[in-house]
Amino acid sequence: MIFTENLSKIFWDRKRGEIKAVLSINLEVRRGEIFGLLGPNRGGKTTFLRMLATVLTPTTGTAVINGFRLDRQPEAIKKSIGFISGNTKLYGRLTPVELLDYFGKLYDLSPEQIRSRSKAIFDMLDMHEFVNQRIEKLSTGQTQKTSIARCILHDPPIYILDEPTLGLDILTSRTIIEFIRTAAQQAKTIILSTHYMEEAEMLCHRIGLLHQGKLLDVDSMEGYRQKRRKQHLADIFLDYITGEEAGHVL
Repeated sequence: MIFTENLSKIFWDRKRGEIKAVLSINLEVRRGEIFGLLGPNRGGKTTFLRMLATVLTPTTGTAVINGFRLDRQPEAIKKSIGFISGNTKLYGRLTPVELLDYFGKLYDLSPEQIRSRSKAIFDMLDMHEFVNQRIEKLSTGQTQKTSIARCILHDPPIYILDEPTLGLDILTSRTIIEFIRTAAQQAKTIILSTHYMEEAEMLCHRIGLLHQGKLLDVDSMEGYRQKRRKQHLADIFLDYITGEEAGHVL
């Protein structure tokens, strides 16, 4: 479902000069897979995901997403994905119902499709108690649920989720985690960026370790445990970073 070939992004900053945010990432994410992307702040995760979502243009390389080439068919890719990031902004004067109605029309859904999909999503994310309240009045967790509802309304085959549970309470996080599990069971392809090691261990079929723009390795938790002789993902990731900074072959 997702295949990247030497995907890179380099920025230029007046003070810092050339910033190599993402360096030649080659990756394949399979249908029905929850693929975790793990790394520290400024490690390149969000830049990589924004390229896949067509928000940023790669400096070099390309990707094929749901059969469409990133450099040739960006509009088709946009229809194939649901993208949520920490910088996603919602119009505060709309209610969740009004927001989904608006985006449903953008996706050329019929009024009946919008009503049906909205109800199913409100049920799944436990949103009914606030769907007619203005978004500007909602809590952080309620706003995040509304963001997810917006990104999955058109029922895309691919979800790109950039830290969807960041800063949420345990009940809201659990709802979103269950949504992710259910989506994978429905053969959705999911890329999940997270800082929460336990979340990655619990959810992801495979995990990519990203540091300073480089993809250090990709494997399942069992594979990492066998390679590094450590049980916990935090210890495994630190082992990779320490080895890389010391110049060791990983």
